[in-house]
Amino acid sequence: MRRHLRTLSTLLIVVGVLLLAEGAVTVLWQEPVSGIYSRIEQGRLDSRLATIEGETYTTVERKAITRLPTPQRKLSFAARALDRRADDGDPLGRVTIPRIGLKTVFVAGTDGGDLRKGPGHYPSTPLPGVRGTVAIAGHRTTYGAPFRKLDKLRDGDQIHLRMPYGNFTYKVERTRIVPPTATWVTQRTSYDRLVLSACHPLYSAAKRIVVFARLVSDEPRGATA
Repeated sequence: MRRHLRTLSTLLIVVGVLLLAEGAVTVLWQEPVSGIYSRIEQGRLDSRLATIEGETYTTVERKAITRLPTPQRKLSFAARALDRRADDGDPLGRVTIPRIGLKTVFVAGTDGGDLRKGPGHYPSTPLPGVRGTVAIAGHRTTYGAPFRKLDKLRDGDQIHLRMPYGNFTYKVERTRIVPPTATWVTQRTSYDRLVLSACHPLYSAAKRIVVFARLVSDEPRGATA
């Protein structure tokens, strides 16, 4: 009996230490178990996105692109074509933020299953290349915590979106803390912009932190170029 009690007490101590360690890692960095899942999913998404980037347009689409008179029209056509093909959870492009060391694949959709893979694009907003507000949401403490350091961004910081059809650069204009009901943040403005959003504060969904950035440059790539 004593031997069994000693074994049980040792096991409980080990479990307690592991739980404390997990809690410390979550507070200082991110939740580790979901982080591993997200890293695996990101690897798969990266491979799939590479395939998408290598795919050619249909004959009809290619002819349509060549007839368009300006790079902006070509980008808009390509963005709409990708949007039509993408299902929820499919990779769309890569978001890079030098200030916080972020480089990750973002996907279509913002449901729970989509955001477990990476940041998700709001389906009600356009893709880069189409006029309007591009909106992307992401986790801050779980599933890789891609947007954990959004609060570190400052006015003028650059955000890059690399799409299969073009490269887009945005500059941060401001950051706001808003309630979850503030749907106005994704509304169209007089200029093209990017909105990044996540729960705020850390470990709470009481509010949202929203980063607003203005489009400063775009460049066609691939078949669009």
